[in-house]
Amino acid sequence: MQRKLFATVVVMAALGGIPPVLHAQAAKMAPGDVAAASAGLNVLQGSWVRPDGGYTIAIKRVAADGQLEAMYFNPNALPFSKAQASLDGQGIRVALELRAGGYNGSTYELIYDPASDRLKGTYYQAVAQQRFEIFFVRK
Repeated sequence: MQRKLFATVVVMAALGGIPPVLHAQAAKMAPGDVAAASAGLNVLQGSWVRPDGGYTIAIKRVAADGQLEAMYFNPNALPFSKAQASLDGQGIRVALELRAGGYNGSTYELIYDPASDRLKGTYYQAVAQQRFEIFFVRK
């Protein structure tokens, strides 16, 4: 059964049915994981709030290449200069960078945790040059 699923996913990749960001990773993954990953980046869509301060990330859309259409709210809306999702051996990663509103180069490096439905990782506050371990929960 797994061999058949893996073969199906390989064919889908060859025909363009799996987002390009997943092609390279698919070769390294277990057969059952590849099918889940092909649709997996869409799990990021929605609003995510950081409980320690109310900061919010709103992910409106995930493109096939992992590009995110996303905004940051603190409480006013600020655009991300970079917003990208990818898949690696640790799961779904999210890299976000702010260049507006006094954040000049501040970043979030997050990993999606499917067990808790959270985004966990590090916030780098560029102005203060400090790193914080943080997490976001789905709003």
